[in-house]
Amino acid sequence: MSGLRIVSAGFAPTLQDFGRPHVQHLGVPPAGALDPVALRIANALVGNPPDSAAIELRVMGPTLEIAAEATRVALVGTGAPVEIVGDRKVEAPSHQSIRLTRGRRLRIGSLADTGVAYLAVEGGFAIDPVYDSLSTYTRARIGGLDGRALRDGDLLPLRVDEAGERAERRCADRSWAREAGPARVMLGPQDDYFTADSIAAFFDTEYRITREADRMGMRLDGPALTHARGHDIVSDGIATGAIQVPGNGRPIVLLADHQTTGGYPKLGTVISADVPRLGRLRPGDALRFARVEVEEAEAARRALEERIARVVDRFVPAEPWLDEDALYRRNLVSGLAEPD
Repeated sequence: MSGLRIVSAGFAPTLQDFGRPHVQHLGVPPAGALDPVALRIANALVGNPPDSAAIELRVMGPTLEIAAEATRVALVGTGAPVEIVGDRKVEAPSHQSIRLTRGRRLRIGSLADTGVAYLAVEGGFAIDPVYDSLSTYTRARIGGLDGRALRDGDLLPLRVDEAGERAERRCADRSWAREAGPARVMLGPQDDYFTADSIAAFFDTEYRITREADRMGMRLDGPALTHARGHDIVSDGIATGAIQVPGNGRPIVLLADHQTTGGYPKLGTVISADVPRLGRLRPGDALRFARVEVEEAEAARRALEERIARVVDRFVPAEPWLDEDALYRRNLVSGLAEPD
């Protein structure tokens, strides 16, 4: 079986695509990529459809071995290089496609510059979907590989045994990953559960991401919100990006693995165009919010879609990198002979 072998898993990598938002009415959380923009760009570099599953990496990347004739991969979302493990240290840049042959090992180290990154593989993974998605939701053990994070010794089966040789591509425009400014929020549906002064302070204050952050959501450190009508409601639906406020007044921004219903009031929801930015945040990062209306949210989403299309359209030839070990094995590099 052709595949990617997990030599060392790193920090709990999972398979993620666009998730299962279409079955939340069945009580199934959506899961999916924390940063769908980076996922789409990674897939475009290797020639996959935008919604193909990739390996989502957080904190520390894995060491992988190619168990196929040839595999094309692309790492997107971090400046960390792809280290080709061998007798000599060779590093291939991130944000470009690279082709590796059977037996080669690649290592991705610390993700010190982002909360999340993606390793896409040409052709994707030969794994049966759950509700039309390969996204891993570990709390219910569905999707991905046996519904869990990848671990040492796993073999991820691939759909393509031999990625053909072609010119490799690079994402030269990385401005999408450096977006700053407040996360835009639409108020509701329970903004009337908070005092007016509390809402004003929320938009005037800088918050910090606490260590209580995972794929389900992130708790914010900053001024506590004051409830005007209590902190319990009849449970209702939750969208990705919802800002839920429990009894202690500390807001929680809900992410991809959020529950489908909740009984705490929700001050508002981060608009879909800004949700990918939330996935890139790490504990200790600062976060501010700005209020917008539905027309602005819709315009922002259209602008994001247009921007992604431009980024992909402007891919350039990949930067050269030298895999000396592979060249030696193919006898393309030899010793120098003394002149006569």
